[in-house]
Amino acid sequence: MRLREFSDKIPKPMVPIGYRPIVWYIMKYYAHFGHKDFILCLGYLGDSIKNYFVNYDEYLSNDFVYSKGGSKLSLLNKDIDDWTITFADTGINTSLGERLLSVKKYLKGESCFLVNYSDVLTDLPLPEMISHFHNVDKIGMFMVTPPQRSFHIVQFDENKEVNEISLLSKTGLWVNGGYFIFKNAIFDYLNPGDDLVDNACQKLVLKNQLSVYPYQGTWITMDTFKEKKKNKRWMICTVEERHLGKFGKKESWNWLLPDHAVRKLCGPTGRA
Repeated sequence: MRLREFSDKIPKPMVPIGYRPIVWYIMKYYAHFGHKDFILCLGYLGDSIKNYFVNYDEYLSNDFVYSKGGSKLSLLNKDIDDWTITFADTGINTSLGERLLSVKKYLKGESCFLVNYSDVLTDLPLPEMISHFHNVDKIGMFMVTPPQRSFHIVQFDENKEVNEISLLSKTGLWVNGGYFIFKNAIFDYLNPGDDLVDNACQKLVLKNQLSVYPYQGTWITMDTFKEKKKNKRWMICTVEERHLGKFGKKESWNWLLPDHAVRKLCGPTGRA
């Protein structure tokens, strides 16, 4: 069953996991690695994303001191006060490529940047992927991962007799994980109406300018209620492990970005 009860009322980035929407976890993931300058490419019901951040309540996820009968609330830490977010309306039915073209003007001067889908959570080691991107020196790179769905692949002959049944996840196939890194030169391969993967990335393949970052760790999509429940259990488990100190001094914030959101990639100076 698809996430129809949510998608008909709110955009997928605003589907809640606990008391925060997916978009918050996505952006928190990037912020954990020091990337705090975001461009949200808004489409269907984008106003709900705007309203969420304009009316953001820091008290929901931070420690604070309650005093004077509630007339004074003092936050002890904050989530997003050091984030910079550009909200860009990029159309309701536009493709990811068209959304990217729409925010090209906001990426002026950026040598490279990250692009992400809105419905995937992962514990991908982002700094390692960025380092690999710089080492291979291609225009584009994206994460690939073994498929997580429980579908079966069926092979049969011309007589329609089954020869083999195997799990999709065991076939050795890799799927696009929705995490991209691009140099600004990607815009030379994008035309109005183009899709990012079906058009621009195909052009990069012909020029030998596209690479991948294989990752076999946690990767969960948000297309069904089953996946939403799985994500919720995973997020809770991760937070509990962090507070229990399982990861020692190295915190593990398994969070993830928004509705075809684009965020700028921190350069060597640390500026996002």
